[in-house]
Amino acid sequence: MSGTVGVVTLFGVPIRLHFTFVLLLVFLLFIGIGGKQSAAMTAVYILALFGSVLLHELGHAIVAKRYGIRTVEIVMFPIGGLARLDRRPKAPEELWIALAGPAVNLAIAATLGLWLVYGQGLAPLASLNEPTDSNLAQRIATGNLLLAVFNMLPAYPMDGGRVLRALVARWRSEDEATQIAATAGKGLAFLMGLYGLLSGNFILIFIAMFVYLGASQESSVARGQSLTSGYPVRAAMVTDFRYLNHGETIRDATQLLLATSQQDFPVMHGGQVVGLLSRNALLRALVTVGADAFVAGSMDRDFVRLDPDDELSGALSKLSQSAALVMRGEELVGMLTAENLTEFLILRQITDLGGREQTA
Repeated sequence: MSGTVGVVTLFGVPIRLHFTFVLLLVFLLFIGIGGKQSAAMTAVYILALFGSVLLHELGHAIVAKRYGIRTVEIVMFPIGGLARLDRRPKAPEELWIALAGPAVNLAIAATLGLWLVYGQGLAPLASLNEPTDSNLAQRIATGNLLLAVFNMLPAYPMDGGRVLRALVARWRSEDEATQIAATAGKGLAFLMGLYGLLSGNFILIFIAMFVYLGASQESSVARGQSLTSGYPVRAAMVTDFRYLNHGETIRDATQLLLATSQQDFPVMHGGQVVGLLSRNALLRALVTVGADAFVAGSMDRDFVRLDPDDELSGALSKLSQSAALVMRGEELVGMLTAENLTEFLILRQITDLGGREQTA
């Protein structure tokens, strides 16, 4: 995912920090130092909450793995983490995957709570407004409890929204269930934002904005899944395209970029596909290595491959910032890009609309 920094792997899952999350950590450290809580305990508190969110996402990843779903990466955002899966879970699978995250937070809160009850005892809740070293463990426990409750709000794409989607999918199709859950998420986000605006709580407005955008994106993805369901990749792939040879230069590639509407170019060597040069990689190479460098040094050798008979709906999640190459064995037969996929979806929407009008 773009905008991320750093990579740490836990249980085989890459963990990345979005740059906005890094800024939030620095901000929290800055405002936390100077009160009754020591600087060291302020850092411990922030890292503990970070660890709690990370364990929450790993809970999703571990349960998803039991269903044979691989977690591509976990990205940490200011309002929480995001576990990106290599496929959308079916409704029964998603129910347990979604519940796993909040269950981890409840387990952390319960463990710390029991330790406090049988140890130093619980402090009054009002005292937690004043962070001190002595109430650190109780604030971490309370933070985990709030994380669990907040994530269970029925606002898609939060965990509660995913649970709602899984339950609705028992009686409706998965795409309809996603649309219903996304609509509920956008409605709740609107109410959260309105309350935040009236109360002057700008953090709540910020959270509401992320929830609304997330729900809108999930709604669009669900619509795309619905429109591509039942179609193979070959129905939307580009068959009229240009390619580069292994020995051509970045200058040759820039000329081809200007002469055509194509932005991604397969790289061939002896009749075989050896890589893919995207527009971003081309521009980056032009600045870093110069126009006389060979395209082979800047192409992506680990490009996305699709079979023409693959389900188009399943290919949606595999499209990255560059194109996917459609290959039958080792033969290049087409390309699938975000642009021509968008055109396919537009045509499908028009066809669906025309069909409904004729039926009416």
